Amino acid sequence: MTIFKRGVPRYARTMKYEAVTGDITQQSVDAIVNAANSSLLGGGGVDGAIHRAAGPGLLAECRKLRSATLPDGLPVGHAVVTGGYNLPARWIVHTVGPNRHVGQTDPGDLANCFTRSIRAAVKAGAHSIAFPAISAGIYGWDMEDVATVAVNAIQSMDTAEIYTMELIRFVLTTPTIRNLWQQKLDA
Repeated sequence: MTIFKRGVPRYARTMKYEAVTGDITQQSVDAIVNAANSSLLGGGGVDGAIHRAAGPGLLAECRKLRSATLPDGLPVGHAVVTGGYNLPARWIVHTVGPNRHVGQTDPGDLANCFTRSIRAAVKAGAHSIAFPAISAGIYGWDMEDVATVAVNAIQSMDTAEIYTMELIRFVLTTPTIRNLWQQKLDA
Protein backbone atom coordinates (compact mmCIF):
# COMPACT_ATOMS: atom_id res chain seq x y z
CA MET A 1 0.00 0.00 0.00
CA THR A 2 1.41 3.41 -0.94
CA ILE A 3 0.27 6.50 0.91
CA PHE A 4 0.49 9.93 -0.71
CA LYS A 5 0.83 12.51 2.02
CA ARG A 6 -1.04 15.78 2.15
CA GLY A 7 0.06 18.89 3.95
CA VAL A 8 3.79 18.29 3.58
CA PRO A 9 6.31 20.00 1.33
CA ARG A 10 6.16 19.22 -2.40
CA TYR A 11 9.52 17.48 -2.20
CA ALA A 12 8.20 15.07 0.42
CA ARG A 13 8.32 11.42 -0.45
CA THR A 14 5.49 8.93 -0.58
CA MET A 15 5.45 6.26 2.07
CA LYS A 16 4.89 2.58 1.38
CA TYR A 17 3.60 0.15 3.99
CA GLU A 18 4.09 -3.58 3.49
CA ALA A 19 3.88 -6.88 5.33
CA VAL A 20 6.32 -9.64 4.38
CA THR A 21 7.26 -13.08 5.60
CA GLY A 22 10.91 -13.30 6.52
CA ASP A 23 13.78 -12.87 8.93
CA ILE A 24 14.15 -9.41 10.44
CA THR A 25 17.92 -9.81 10.64
CA GLN A 26 18.11 -10.14 6.84
CA GLN A 27 16.16 -7.01 5.92
CA SER A 28 17.88 -4.52 3.62
CA VAL A 29 16.41 -1.39 5.18
CA ASP A 30 18.00 1.55 6.96
CA ALA A 31 16.77 0.46 10.40
CA ILE A 32 15.32 -2.65 11.95
CA VAL A 33 13.39 -2.65 15.19
CA ASN A 34 14.44 -4.93 18.01
CA ALA A 35 11.70 -6.15 20.34
CA ALA A 36 14.14 -5.80 23.21
CA ASN A 37 13.93 -6.41 26.90
CA SER A 38 14.63 -3.47 29.18
CA SER A 39 18.21 -4.59 29.89
CA LEU A 40 19.16 -4.13 26.20
CA LEU A 41 21.66 -6.95 26.70
CA GLY A 42 20.04 -9.59 24.53
CA GLY A 43 17.57 -12.31 25.28
CA GLY A 44 15.38 -14.75 23.44
CA GLY A 45 13.22 -14.48 20.33
CA VAL A 46 13.76 -11.48 18.07
CA ASP A 47 16.05 -9.83 20.62
CA GLY A 48 18.41 -12.80 20.77
CA ALA A 49 18.39 -13.28 16.99
CA ILE A 50 19.30 -9.62 16.42
CA HIS A 51 22.10 -9.70 18.99
CA ARG A 52 23.54 -12.90 17.50
CA ALA A 53 23.37 -11.59 13.93
CA ALA A 54 24.75 -8.14 14.77
CA GLY A 55 27.74 -9.52 16.66
CA PRO A 56 29.62 -8.44 19.78
CA GLY A 57 29.76 -4.75 18.86
CA LEU A 58 26.04 -4.45 19.55
CA LEU A 59 26.36 -5.86 23.05
CA ALA A 60 29.28 -3.52 23.76
CA GLU A 61 27.27 -0.48 22.60
CA CYS A 62 24.24 -1.56 24.64
CA ARG A 63 26.43 -1.92 27.73
CA LYS A 64 27.70 1.63 27.19
CA LEU A 65 24.13 2.90 26.88
CA ARG A 66 23.22 1.16 30.11
CA SER A 67 26.18 2.60 32.00
CA ALA A 68 25.90 6.12 30.56
CA THR A 69 22.27 7.06 29.89
CA LEU A 70 20.00 4.12 30.78
CA PRO A 71 21.23 2.74 34.14
CA ASP A 72 17.75 1.40 34.95
CA GLY A 73 17.21 0.00 31.45
CA LEU A 74 14.93 1.11 28.64
CA PRO A 75 11.34 1.74 29.81
CA VAL A 76 8.35 0.10 28.13
CA GLY A 77 7.24 2.00 25.04
CA HIS A 78 10.48 3.96 24.61
CA ALA A 79 13.06 3.60 21.84
CA VAL A 80 16.81 4.00 21.48
CA VAL A 81 19.05 3.64 18.41
CA THR A 82 22.33 1.76 18.08
CA GLY A 83 24.51 0.80 15.15
CA GLY A 84 23.59 -2.20 13.02
CA TYR A 85 27.05 -3.80 13.12
CA ASN A 86 26.99 -7.06 11.09
CA LEU A 87 23.38 -6.61 9.93
CA PRO A 88 22.35 -5.30 6.51
CA ALA A 89 20.55 -2.46 8.35
CA ARG A 90 22.60 0.57 9.34
CA TRP A 91 20.73 1.05 12.61
CA ILE A 92 18.85 -0.98 15.19
CA VAL A 93 16.00 0.72 17.01
CA HIS A 94 15.45 -1.01 20.34
CA THR A 95 12.03 -0.78 21.96
CA VAL A 96 10.54 -2.61 24.92
CA GLY A 97 7.02 -3.86 24.38
CA PRO A 98 4.49 -4.28 27.15
CA ASN A 99 4.31 -7.74 28.74
CA ARG A 100 0.70 -8.89 29.23
CA HIS A 101 1.87 -11.64 31.60
CA VAL A 102 2.93 -9.04 34.16
CA GLY A 103 -0.15 -6.84 33.75
CA GLN A 104 1.11 -4.46 31.06
CA THR A 105 -2.10 -4.35 29.04
CA ASP A 106 -2.32 -0.71 27.93
CA PRO A 107 -2.52 -0.53 24.11
CA GLY A 108 -1.05 2.98 24.35
CA ASP A 109 2.24 1.51 25.58
CA LEU A 110 2.28 -0.84 22.61
CA ALA A 111 1.43 1.98 20.18
CA ASN A 112 4.33 4.00 21.62
CA CYS A 113 6.72 1.21 20.66
CA PHE A 114 5.86 1.71 17.01
CA THR A 115 5.58 5.51 16.91
CA ARG A 116 8.65 6.21 19.03
CA SER A 117 10.67 3.72 17.00
CA ILE A 118 9.79 5.55 13.80
CA ARG A 119 10.62 8.92 15.35
CA ALA A 120 13.98 7.59 16.56
CA ALA A 121 14.75 6.12 13.13
CA VAL A 122 13.84 9.38 11.36
CA LYS A 123 16.03 11.33 13.78
CA ALA A 124 18.93 8.96 12.99
CA GLY A 125 18.41 9.59 9.26
CA ALA A 126 16.57 6.41 8.23
CA HIS A 127 14.22 6.38 5.23
CA SER A 128 13.12 2.76 5.67
CA ILE A 129 12.35 0.64 8.73
CA ALA A 130 11.35 -2.96 9.43
CA PHE A 131 9.34 -4.05 12.46
CA PRO A 132 8.67 -7.42 14.06
CA ALA A 133 5.33 -8.08 15.76
CA ILE A 134 6.32 -6.40 19.03
CA SER A 135 4.89 -8.08 22.16
CA ALA A 136 3.09 -10.80 20.15
CA GLY A 137 5.53 -13.53 21.18
CA ILE A 138 6.58 -14.35 24.69
CA TYR A 139 4.98 -11.13 26.00
CA GLY A 140 1.55 -12.63 25.33
CA TRP A 141 -0.29 -10.09 23.21
CA ASP A 142 -2.75 -11.43 20.64
CA MET A 143 -1.32 -11.12 17.12
CA GLU A 144 -4.44 -9.45 15.72
CA ASP A 145 -4.42 -6.90 18.55
CA VAL A 146 -0.76 -6.09 17.89
CA ALA A 147 -1.42 -5.67 14.17
CA THR A 148 -4.38 -3.39 14.81
CA VAL A 149 -2.54 -1.23 17.35
CA ALA A 150 0.60 -1.00 15.20
CA VAL A 151 -1.13 -0.06 11.96
CA ASN A 152 -3.47 2.43 13.62
CA ALA A 153 -0.64 4.06 15.56
CA ILE A 154 1.63 4.45 12.56
CA GLN A 155 -1.07 5.59 10.17
CA SER A 156 -2.22 8.24 12.65
CA MET A 157 1.23 9.80 13.02
CA ASP A 158 1.69 13.40 11.93
CA THR A 159 3.03 13.17 8.38
CA ALA A 160 5.11 16.31 8.79
CA GLU A 161 6.99 14.51 11.55
CA ILE A 162 7.88 11.45 9.48
CA TYR A 163 7.74 12.72 5.90
CA THR A 164 11.25 11.45 5.13
CA MET A 165 10.23 7.83 5.77
CA GLU A 166 9.74 5.97 2.47
CA LEU A 167 9.06 2.41 3.66
CA ILE A 168 7.56 0.87 6.76
CA ARG A 169 7.79 -2.90 6.59
CA PHE A 170 6.35 -5.46 9.00
CA VAL A 171 8.38 -8.68 8.97
CA LEU A 172 6.31 -11.65 10.07
CA THR A 173 7.18 -15.29 10.66
CA THR A 174 4.48 -17.10 8.65
CA PRO A 175 2.35 -16.42 5.58
CA THR A 176 -0.82 -16.63 7.71
CA ILE A 177 0.42 -13.92 10.07
CA ARG A 178 1.64 -11.87 7.12
CA ASN A 179 -1.83 -12.05 5.56
CA LEU A 180 -3.43 -10.86 8.81
CA TRP A 181 -1.15 -7.80 8.90
CA GLN A 182 -1.70 -7.09 5.20
CA GLN A 183 -5.46 -7.08 5.81
CA LYS A 184 -4.96 -4.45 8.53
CA LEU A 185 -2.82 -2.35 6.17
CA ASP A 186 -5.40 -2.63 3.39
CA ALA A 187 -8.37 -1.72 5.61
